Amino acid sequence: MDWLKLPPLNGLRAFSVLAETGSYTLAAERLNVTHAAVSQQVKALESRLGTALVVRTGRRIQLTDEGAALARDLENGFGTIARGIERLSEVAAERPVQVTMSPAFAVEWLMPRIMEFQYENPGITLMLNPTPELMELKPGGIDVAIRYRDRRRPQPDVRSVLVSDMIVVGTPSLVGSRDLRDPAALAELPWLQELGTNEVGEWFTYHGIVPERPLTVNHMPGNLIMDAVRRGDGITYTARAFFKEDLEAGKVVELFSEPAFGIYYVETPPGPIRPTVGLFLDWLMSKAETVLA
Repeated sequence: MDWLKLPPLNGLRAFSVLAETGSYTLAAERLNVTHAAVSQQVKALESRLGTALVVRTGRRIQLTDEGAALARDLENGFGTIARGIERLSEVAAERPVQVTMSPAFAVEWLMPRIMEFQYENPGITLMLNPTPELMELKPGGIDVAIRYRDRRRPQPDVRSVLVSDMIVVGTPSLVGSRDLRDPAALAELPWLQELGTNEVGEWFTYHGIVPERPLTVNHMPGNLIMDAVRRGDGITYTARAFFKEDLEAGKVVELFSEPAFGIYYVETPPGPIRPTVGLFLDWLMSKAETVLA
């Protein structure tokens, strides 16, 4: 197809609506433009084609034979386009909203709230992918990624879902009577660390501590760490928000804190956002919170 030979789409659309309504005034209302704009576009189309398409009969219009033939072709063409767009929109609306986040964030923050979204939006299917891996964001794949960063890694203009103190936490029975006011003393306790990360080593390095002996670090999926901490299997470095109720109930104790240090924020792939994804993002941001001491 030689696209350069086609008249401007606005002119074809204006003429098609004019032929459908039989009135410049009604056509202008359908297109949300002025009467004069429709008239100018149709005249420009006639000039481009070198033939009359419309003649006036009083207040009404009448199509010429050439105009009637073009109107039929445009109706078929625009109808095909409309049906194609409708099918595409239906497919996009039915496709699940794919969300990735860390296992700990999924279990401790998102899952206790997610049924509210499902109740308010029963027609939207969510596909949650809790993983410590940094999933690539590209059109047609992950729709929403909830990422983590801390204050050491400035990143302006992020959409924060959760801002929290980051704390080292353990059970009273595990801590016992140890004096842990010096963070170096935390090297005496067993640590729990998410698979594929070096959170414990980074924590000690950040605080300028070189342990005198090898650390005891047990590696496991992030969603299992929380229950292990609550059982007293070890201590971990995590967001206060994940242990807020346990801290208030005295089930765990805070051993060290970095105020407003952890930020969970939202990223989306480049390009337009599907309406269903937009609804989930709006809901997610309505739940945004800050959890501090």
